[in-house]
Parts: sequence; structure tokens; C-alpha cells
Amino acid sequence: MQLHQISKNKSNKISKRVGRGGKRGTFSGRGVKGQKSRSGRKLRPEWRDALKSLPKKRGYKFKSKQIKPAIVSLKSLNRVFNGGEIITLDLLRQKGLVPKSANRRASVKILGSQGLIKKLDFKGMAFSASA
Repeated sequence: MQLHQISKNKSNKISKRVGRGGKRGTFSGRGVKGQKSRSGRKLRPEWRDALKSLPKKRGYKFKSKQIKPAIVSLKSLNRVFNGGEIITLDLLRQKGLVPKSANRRASVKILGSQGLIKKLDFKGMAFSASA
């Protein structure tokens, strides 16, 4: 047996050519009018239209530079700290209230509806209206 003597098990299916006349009526299976029914039709990709709708001020791959602050609740502060302590970002990291992955986060925001039971001093932190 040689390479030119090998036959395929399955023959290639020939795709049906549309719009060549004969037994299909006037529109030949293309529908009525429009870009898709014309000869040599070329539709642009849909993502190209989607790209145009994106704002281009800083490029379409731009990620916001705004760094969100790490969030700490008043409830957890009551649980972890004693009265009279000065609370800083480093101290919150040591106690495990702010994750160590938040090194690039320069700020902390205190949230919570529950009031503080102990007297605590805060340095360099933002507070929500309810806190």
C-alpha cells in the first residue's frame, strides 16, 4: 500500500452555493434586500461597533486609578481594642483588621451604625456619616 492508494472513509461535503438561480425562486434563499442579500457581502465584526461606544479619554483598556479605602467596622474596633489607644493604619494591619494585601491602600474608612463603647483616638482615617 502506498500513500496515493489510500482512500478517505468520508468524502468532503460540498457547501451549497446560494444565489446562482434555478429552483430557488427570485431570492435564492437569501431573504429580501439588505446587506446580507447582496453579492460580495462583508459584515464588519460586532465587536468593532462595541469598541466605538467605549469612552476613549484614556484608552479602552484604562483602569481607574482611584484607590478604594480599606473598610473597618466599629463593631470590630470595639471587639479588638482597649480604651485610650491611638489607632493607625499600621496598628490595624498588626491586629488583622486590614488585610496585608492592602499595602498600596493609603487610607482606611471606618463604617458602622453601632456606636463606640470605648474611647479611641484615630489618626489618618475617614469616617462614614453613620459612624
